[in-house]
Amino acid sequence: SCKMMYKCCNIKKILKIILCDAAIILIALIITVTGKNHWIAFNNVEDDPIFVPIIMYHSIVDNPSRMSDYIVSPEIVENDLKYLKDNGYTSVSVEDIVNYVHYNKPLPEKPVVITADDGFYNNSYYLIPLLEKYDMNATVSIVGYYSEYISVNDPHVPEYSYLTWEDIKDMNKSGRIEFGNHTYNMHSDDNRKGCAKLSYETEEEYAEMFNNDIGLMQSLMKINTGITPVVFAYPFGYISKESVPLLKNLGFSAALNCFEKPNYITHDESCLFELNRYNRSSKMSTEEFMTKLLEH
Repeated sequence: SCKMMYKCCNIKKILKIILCDAAIILIALIITVTGKNHWIAFNNVEDDPIFVPIIMYHSIVDNPSRMSDYIVSPEIVENDLKYLKDNGYTSVSVEDIVNYVHYNKPLPEKPVVITADDGFYNNSYYLIPLLEKYDMNATVSIVGYYSEYISVNDPHVPEYSYLTWEDIKDMNKSGRIEFGNHTYNMHSDDNRKGCAKLSYETEEEYAEMFNNDIGLMQSLMKINTGITPVVFAYPFGYISKESVPLLKNLGFSAALNCFEKPNYITHDESCLFELNRYNRSSKMSTEEFMTKLLEH
């Protein structure tokens, strides 16, 4: 009977070893077939979408006669930043959102993104001091042609000048600015309509035109400032579905449009290429604009 018991114990041990080995093999097969990321996903419950409002400024001018849909005063910007700060919002970069989507890096409880398009010199002159005052950051998207040619003819006038390459390098030192690509020279509302694909263009023709312009801007930013943007801002918000894979191939992680709609960020990367923004007009009070921006 002792021999029988010994044999039974050995059989149980052998069965345990076989079962453990089988489990290890099964796990390996699952990882091989589904991929590591899918295996990890089985152990994570998808978080609820995160509401992320995005503001779109353009030019900041200290001249009441110049106020418009695309020009605001430094006072308006300060009132906006103070409102956000007082109401518990924390500014984040677009890269912060990318890191949440791809790597699950946490976002603050009430995130907001501050953007400014076109690359006006007043973004440096007025915006950076205000960002420092309220401990915030912003994404400034540059039009390459403006910085390469227009800025050098009449630089450093807050009312109308554009940022030079040197200005961009200086702004980068503040640690408060993320730079985006706003095309090299497609910021126009003529027949092309920004980056929109023309009806008579083939996909190959469109891709060549798009890559030449946006790729040139990427190269110039890298050469002149040492910065390689990962954010793209569509001029006037004109979007063609053909542009998204081209942006990804050029190394962009996200794209900003001009649709005034709320953003709900998930771990699906498609949300990164359709980031909506609310244009900041001078024709609204801070309270009116924030009610519109933060409504969801």
